[in-house]
Amino acid sequence: MSFPGMTFDERYRAIDARDTRFDGQFVTAVRSTGIYCRPSCPARTPKPENVTFFPTSAAAHEAGYRACKRCLPEAAPGSPEWNLRGDVAARAMRLIADGVVEREGVPGLAARLGYSARHLTRLLAGELGAGPLALARAHRAHTARMLLVGTDLPIADVAFSAGFASVRQFNDTVREVFGLAPGELRARRHGRDAMAAATAVPGEIDLLLPYRKPFDADGLFAWMRARALPGVEDVGERRFSRHLRLDGGPGWFELSLDAADRLHLRARLAQLGDLAPLVARARRLFDLDADPLAVDAALSAHETLALLVTRLPGIRVPGAADPHEMLIRAMIGQQITVAAARTALTLLAQELGERVGSADDPQGEGILFPTMTAIAERGHEVLRGPAARIKAVTGAAAALADGSLRLTLGDDGEAQRAALLAMPGIGPWTADYVRMRVLGDPDVFLPGDVAARAGAAAAGLPSEAVPLDAWAVRTAPWRSYLTAHLWRAVPPKAAKNPRAATTGAGASRAAPTQTTKTTQTLSTTKGSK
Repeated sequence: MSFPGMTFDERYRAIDARDTRFDGQFVTAVRSTGIYCRPSCPARTPKPENVTFFPTSAAAHEAGYRACKRCLPEAAPGSPEWNLRGDVAARAMRLIADGVVEREGVPGLAARLGYSARHLTRLLAGELGAGPLALARAHRAHTARMLLVGTDLPIADVAFSAGFASVRQFNDTVREVFGLAPGELRARRHGRDAMAAATAVPGEIDLLLPYRKPFDADGLFAWMRARALPGVEDVGERRFSRHLRLDGGPGWFELSLDAADRLHLRARLAQLGDLAPLVARARRLFDLDADPLAVDAALSAHETLALLVTRLPGIRVPGAADPHEMLIRAMIGQQITVAAARTALTLLAQELGERVGSADDPQGEGILFPTMTAIAERGHEVLRGPAARIKAVTGAAAALADGSLRLTLGDDGEAQRAALLAMPGIGPWTADYVRMRVLGDPDVFLPGDVAARAGAAAAGLPSEAVPLDAWAVRTAPWRSYLTAHLWRAVPPKAAKNPRAATTGAGASRAAPTQTTKTTQTLSTTKGSK
């Protein structure tokens, strides 16, 4: 649960109860010991007069505190606040996690957000208690801790994988943050961490990713399985893997649940510095920083939704591994079934994607989703359907390739929506769906979505777009999760009806020749690409 307005007393009661729901959402600094802890730390609760609460661990670092060796606050799941909020601080936190400071420096981060470096530093220091450099350093320390306890990588490799410019900088930061040298921190790892490190495949990184329970993993894997593009992605009952283009070159990663429901991230990278951004993308893809108890409590407060939440606790809203790819997938799938979109996208990837790997690799050969330049130049040779729609897709790819259209996870939500709507062939459904998936915005609703309306009717909610949209307002700021529940509530009979005629929620300026009725499969409509 995100609690930006919590009082001191409310936070103190949370740490006195050792409430794990608040882990990752603030840290508790204790003046008498000089350390900071996660709210659920098992140590004796400090006296109120000795406590200071900080919104981030970076703020605690800047104030002179070091991390608790007992509860390891850096190992907590991330805060859901950075998705719930859409302000500059939240957008900056998302970009910092994606490695923008390491790649472009503070000036690059500031430019992406539309501020000068000096003003952004003042803004973040006032809002979060630390500037962008300190926030980025805290993120690197978090990644370093994961690698030290979860792998047997040499210390130098850990340093560069975490984004540090030198081993000396890495050593100094780890000592300052954790009060231990890197080797000492590795020596303190738990037995299960050491076991995982010992059984890792050579050349492969295997990490445990924390998340808050309950966790509807089955729903996520089923979602990915229905949309997986052969060669690009591979999905099993409890595993998802894909090839991905990263700044340092092609990479591969897999998310899987073991028998104890621990979530593993396995990765092979061309450049170790890509690891931290990859971890951030994987967390966003599976919505791992969500607070399911807060979402479930808010939605189940409405009697009509209580049964849906009881059936599917901990539902997640899938994110996007790559923002540009997400837009192309949404545009191609906006007026056809998931199966048809998967066929079209598979052909696009097979024809225009880059082949990576070989039969000798553990992951075998794979395909990287086509670049925007390739789609802009050759998409018309591969795509089928109305000429206007093909032109819209290739036009959007060209705009992304030349930078005239920017689409990043650090965008302002309303500005991103306006920029997308200004493009030929992109209507409200596509713009809002991309915002939901790329920004992780928890409060997006798609009232014209066919599957959402079918699920609403099955749940006893209004099935027409206007009254359904009006009803959904009461579930803010969790309307994205309401949408996910409605998608899952589509009746089986409706889901199997291949001739369900509905108004085209994705109808856009790219397809003026299409009628207002389209043929769709309700459980796999454009609302769930």
